[in-house]
Amino acid sequence: MAGASLQRGARAPRSKTTAALLAVFFLAAFVAFVLLGSWQVQRRAWKLDLIERVEQRVHAAPTPAPGPDAWAGVSAATDEYRHVTLAGVFLHQKEALVQATTVKGGGFWVLTPFDIGDGTTVLVNRGFVAPENRALASHGGDRPVGLTTVTGLLRMTEPGGGFLRKNDPAGDRWYSRDVAAIAAARGLDRTAPYFVDADAAVWASADEPVGGLTVISFPNSHLVYAVTWFGLAALTVVGAFIWLREERRPRRAA
Repeated sequence: MAGASLQRGARAPRSKTTAALLAVFFLAAFVAFVLLGSWQVQRRAWKLDLIERVEQRVHAAPTPAPGPDAWAGVSAATDEYRHVTLAGVFLHQKEALVQATTVKGGGFWVLTPFDIGDGTTVLVNRGFVAPENRALASHGGDRPVGLTTVTGLLRMTEPGGGFLRKNDPAGDRWYSRDVAAIAAARGLDRTAPYFVDADAAVWASADEPVGGLTVISFPNSHLVYAVTWFGLAALTVVGAFIWLREERRPRRAA
């Protein structure tokens, strides 16, 4: 009797085509998981190198901020969080308030154009002010006038706006430090493509704005992701072994 050697209710062997497709699936999944794990290992090495370079920049002695001739080459990879210095005159009448959330709570960054004397300007984030002090008269009483030297961290522009909120130049509502948009709204022609977060000591004589609140944080979960992907690769091998063992039973019985 055909198939008499099969146990009652036993599964018949899969076709060779189906078995081949399953084998390809397990192999493709294994390769994909290993590649993803390897990519996360590379990303972790890159992130650790970035953190080290940024730490060196932040704690280094300040160097002159990039001038107009160097603006085209300024990038996050090579320049962000550099400790820089620049001299000029604040244009307080053209400052912009950008919504901010800091360790001091919600409020605004005070971004003030800084005329460096050669027809160009750099936006300087003088620091944080509470909502009740957003009016110019409230936080401008002790503002620096005349030739001033600023030290701080070079930051890259933040175009567009904040999470789910776009900047509204017409309404003078700002949710990100978008250098180009703020410069255009304030009628500034030649403005650096970056801004500078002023150090805390610069405004030590005034209660607000509060400088030195730059958050330097780089999430580094790549090791967890790598372990996850490699773990899935290992589970794929286990699954393939179990499938192969179970697949051979009905064939032997047949």
